[in-house]
Amino acid sequence: MSKLGKFFKGGNSSKGKAAPSPQEALARLRETEEMLGKKQEYLETRIQRELALAKKHGTHNKRVALQALKRKKRFEKQLTQIDGTLSTIEFQREALENSHTNTEVLRNMGFAAKAMKAVHENMDINKIDDLMQEITEQQDIAQEISEAFSQRVGFNDDFDEDELMAELEELEQEELNKKMTNIRLPNVPSTSLPAHPGRLPSVPSTSHRSRAASSRRKEDEDDIKHLAAWAS
Repeated sequence: MSKLGKFFKGGNSSKGKAAPSPQEALARLRETEEMLGKKQEYLETRIQRELALAKKHGTHNKRVALQALKRKKRFEKQLTQIDGTLSTIEFQREALENSHTNTEVLRNMGFAAKAMKAVHENMDINKIDDLMQEITEQQDIAQEISEAFSQRVGFNDDFDEDELMAELEELEQEELNKKMTNIRLPNVPSTSLPAHPGRLPSVPSTSHRSRAASSRRKEDEDDIKHLAAWAS
């Protein structure tokens, strides 16, 4: 039997112990990841150191250079193993987180289902049907009341439309007569119009106006002569 088989066989003795909680398992996995991360940093540093040592003694001390390269190979192998281990642990951590989330979701859904069941226990489906029927009836009554209020109410207004139109026309004619009475017409002139309204009065001609002006000048000259004779 391999040592790995003996390890798992020996682990069967812990069946009686309680299983760790998801929080505890996640905490352990994170601690392991942190530890392996530090180990990676250490190995990378050693690899660079051995590589520098091999370059330093490569020309004049091949034995030292070869030993440094061998150590570098071992460190690189360990680094590769740690990378694989970290990938496995990361996968396991993510799976455990998903399982824990699913468990919490299932637990909360069960809690909500119990609460819903407790609420429904106090409900009677027959009472719900009666209540909904009563609500529908009350809505119908309210609708009928609203329609009754909105209908036109008539107070014996069955009149003859022709008679009403005739009366309206009489009122309009009476109003028109009042307006015509209030209109003021212009006064008619008392004097008679000329016999020939299109004929204009005659205007003195130019020759006539010249002869009249010459006569007035002659009379003025005679008056001046008489005045001069009297003065002498």
